[in-house]
Amino acid sequence: MHIPVPEPAPHHLGYPESCDTLVAFTGPPERRRAIFAKNSDRPRLECQPLAQIPAADHEPGSAVECQYITIPQVPRTLAVLGSRPWWLWGFEHGVNEAGVAIGNEAVYTHDPVPQSGLLGMDLVRLGLERGSTAAEAKRVITGLIEQCGQGGSSVMGADSRYHNSFIVADHTEAWVIETSRRHWVARRTTHGAAIANLLTIGDDWDECSDGLEEHARDMGYLSAPAATRFNFRVAYEDMDSRPRVERRWGVGRRLLAGPDEHDVASMMRYLRDHFEAGQVYAPPPEGSPAPLTVCLHYGTTNGSTAASMIVELTPGELPPVAWVGMATPCTGLFMPVTVGRPLPKELETGDDRPSRDSLWWAMRELQYVVDRDPLLLTPITRAVWGPIEQRLLAGNPRLPAQSLHRLIAEIMELRDELILQLTVAQLQSDHAVSSTPSA
Repeated sequence: MHIPVPEPAPHHLGYPESCDTLVAFTGPPERRRAIFAKNSDRPRLECQPLAQIPAADHEPGSAVECQYITIPQVPRTLAVLGSRPWWLWGFEHGVNEAGVAIGNEAVYTHDPVPQSGLLGMDLVRLGLERGSTAAEAKRVITGLIEQCGQGGSSVMGADSRYHNSFIVADHTEAWVIETSRRHWVARRTTHGAAIANLLTIGDDWDECSDGLEEHARDMGYLSAPAATRFNFRVAYEDMDSRPRVERRWGVGRRLLAGPDEHDVASMMRYLRDHFEAGQVYAPPPEGSPAPLTVCLHYGTTNGSTAASMIVELTPGELPPVAWVGMATPCTGLFMPVTVGRPLPKELETGDDRPSRDSLWWAMRELQYVVDRDPLLLTPITRAVWGPIEQRLLAGNPRLPAQSLHRLIAEIMELRDELILQLTVAQLQSDHAVSSTPSA
């Protein structure tokens, strides 16, 4: 397995632009459901395998060790399927046995981020383990933010600290939560919402932490008259972090504003979006700024999409099925995994060392090959993965353990064949170019 060794991480990463999270409600009133989707963008060679956490009962007085701090444990935690950067305790996104899905985003405000506290990924996992509805998970996350605070670096070997926003969804409602240190606002929706690395809640919040406006006035963030309804974004957002992200955020907003009904397939297309280039990554002309697309590739930023998840939250259909992808979704495929069922070892294996036993590393190597010439090689890759995805979408996604193992074995074998096929295609293309007489 050949993947180049990453450069040393800088001490401070500024404003890492990463991740897109969306929830859409769709279907007739008698079968109204939510569809949750997220791309997790992380350092390009940071492995992000899956983890199945079983439901558990806990002894009174027990504690749970999160990434940087230890907090009291609750009497019972739910079964959770999550996507976890290999060195972290928490999850980038996930879904629990009760049908609650959560994803987080980095956001930047005027408040400094402490060196220690709960990471956004800690809060995603804690909300999933402790919340049997979206409203309950929202209360878990906001309560822990008030009690414990946010803090700590989210990138190994670097100082990358940020506040967080979240989408917390079940089949009846979703909550957008946006935070600054120990303060927060929340907005409820039954239509849909999209979040990225910017604040989206202004004066349209439904709930907020005590003292939110007073803190903003005390710190000099806000000068508007007290008689006006408090605007969280205007008061708290660090506007320098916003401009490069707005176009990417707009992709999700336009999807939600459109007339079409939503399904798993439409969310796959959304997570593969590259603006005008569509489902295929098109590197910008030399010297041009690279756009930050929903499906993120190294070169546009220091990171890349590391993992994806789509969950259809439908009443009465438990445990949920998550459609999961590894590395960039445009170069890979989505696979259905049921919450609570054992995972093939290839899905849960992976650390900082490339390994042939890890599906994540296998798909990241494939992406590395495709990204050498994505306009030529992505269509070849899609021609292999597309029919498999269509087969899975047309069938029962609740694959028995044996069927899931067979699927992973098929993917690993096809990936090896693709690496060879793509290498030959690029060599043939390079030879054709070198053989063309110059003008």
